[in-house]
Amino acid sequence: MSSSKKVAAPSIDIGISEKNRLEVAQELSKVLADAHALYLMTHNFHWNVTGPLFNTLHAMFMDQYTEQWNALDDIAERIRALGVYAPGTYREFSKLASIAEPEDVPEALEMVRLLVKGNESVAKTARKAFSVADEANDQPTADLLTQRLDIHEKNAWMLRSLLQ
Repeated sequence: MSSSKKVAAPSIDIGISEKNRLEVAQELSKVLADAHALYLMTHNFHWNVTGPLFNTLHAMFMDQYTEQWNALDDIAERIRALGVYAPGTYREFSKLASIAEPEDVPEALEMVRLLVKGNESVAKTARKAFSVADEANDQPTADLLTQRLDIHEKNAWMLRSLLQ
């Protein structure tokens, strides 16, 4: 005989209040949305880059989008560890992301400029989320965000160097 009652989810007692877990998860959801938008842009540019820098950019974009793809899972799983469902649809991401997608396929150096801006945007979003995680005494999230900051700031620097 089956019961129509839903079993309540077990409570989460990890030393972070529910209010703080929800706030951290909301900020992480914005990081996830921005990271996903940047991943899509980087992969798109990898497919469509042309010109004298083709080999350099094609390889660089592949390295970056591969790393970004793997990071998406880490961010989403941290949101889940906080007891919140991770956003996972284009509709949800479009509401949360601060990164606008390009209207068309830009020239190679414009791709680089857009990816610099995109990496900087993810870094700004991650830095804001870090403040919320730090205030909540959430070291695992702070550690994850520190890693993301390091990677996106480094990517922005490497891309920016191509424009000088």
